[in-house]
Amino acid sequence: MNLIAVGINHKTAPIDIREKFFLNSMEQDLLLTELRCNPSILEAFVLSTCNRTEVYANVLATQNHFAYFIRLLANIKKVKFISQETPRWFYVYTDKEMVRHLFRVTTGLDSLVLGEKQILGQVRDAFRRAETKVMFSKNFHILANLAIRSGKKAHSETDIGYGGSSVSWAAVMMAERLLGTLQDKSILIIGAGKMGELSLSQIHKKGIQKLYLMNRTEAIAKTLARQYRGIAVGFCDIKEVLSLVDACVCSASAPHYILEKGVIEKVMKLRNNRPLFLIDISMPRNIDPKAAKVKNVTLSHIDDLEKVVSETMRKRQEAVGCVEQMIEQKVGEFYQKLAKIKDSPEFYPISESNSVVS
Repeated sequence: MNLIAVGINHKTAPIDIREKFFLNSMEQDLLLTELRCNPSILEAFVLSTCNRTEVYANVLATQNHFAYFIRLLANIKKVKFISQETPRWFYVYTDKEMVRHLFRVTTGLDSLVLGEKQILGQVRDAFRRAETKVMFSKNFHILANLAIRSGKKAHSETDIGYGGSSVSWAAVMMAERLLGTLQDKSILIIGAGKMGELSLSQIHKKGIQKLYLMNRTEAIAKTLARQYRGIAVGFCDIKEVLSLVDACVCSASAPHYILEKGVIEKVMKLRNNRPLFLIDISMPRNIDPKAAKVKNVTLSHIDDLEKVVSETMRKRQEAVGCVEQMIEQKVGEFYQKLAKIKDSPEFYPISESNSVVS
C-alpha cells in the first residue's frame, strides 16, 4: 500500500490562489471519476473546503502522482498550469505522514481557526462521496473510521474546541469587533448554506436589532427568516437593503462575484457614504475585492479571520499537545489494523455510530 495526499491550503497559498482550485460538488465528482479511471489508483477521496483542496489516494506507486494530481485539478478548474510556479503552492504527504496529516485535519489542528468542529463534518461528507463513487476499499474504510473517531475524541476529551469553533463564528466575532456591538445594529446575511446558517445562529444570539436574509432559493430564505426572526429579501433589492444595514456577511456559493465594485459605489451614494462593513466568507469569493477601494467601505475575507480570533486561542493551544498524542496513537492503531486484516476479505464500512454530532 502506498498512500499519498496532495493539497493546497490557507498555510501554503493566499485566497486568490486557493479559490482557483476550490471544487464544488460536481467538480469533486468529476475528479473522483477521473481517479477511478486510472488503474494505478486503488482508493481515493477528495476534500475541498473554504480553506483547503486535497486529494488523498492509495496508489500502486507514489512516483509522479504529485504532478498528476495538480494537473487534474488544473484541468478541471481550467487553470493555466505553469510548471515553474503552480506546484509551489501545493504540498505532498506520503504513507504515515499522510495518515498523520488527515488526523490533524479532522481534529482541527490544521484549520485556520484552531480546533474548528465544522471540518469533521466536511471530511465525513468527503468519505461518503468517495464511497458513492466506489473509491473506498477496506484500507480507506479503516482510515475513515479512525479519522472520524480522532476528531470526536479530540473535541470530547480536550479543550481543542473551547469556545466558538467555526469560520462563521469567527466572522461574527469580526462583525462585533468592527461594529462595537451587534445589539442595536442591522445585518444582511447572503447565503443560506451551512456557513450562512451558522452565521445566522451566532448573530441571532447577539440580540441584533434587525436581520435580513438573502438566498438564491426564496423558500429557504423565508424558512430561516421565520426561525431567526429576520426578514427575507430578494436579490433584486440588494442595493436598497445594503443602503440600510450596518454590515453584510456573505457566504454564498456562486462561482462569480455577486457584489461588484460598481454596485457598492451606488450603494454608498444611497448611504450618503455612511460606513459599510462587508465580510466575505465565500469560497470562491463572492464580493469583488476592488470594493475595498470604495470610500468608507471595509471589506474582510476568510484570511483576515485569523487575526480576529488569535487572542481566544490560548486554551486551544494548551490542548494541542494532548491532541498530538491522540493522533500518534491513532496512527499506530491504523497500521495495527491493517496488519490484522491484510489477508482478510472483510468489509469495513464507515460506522453509523461515528456520525458527526453538533
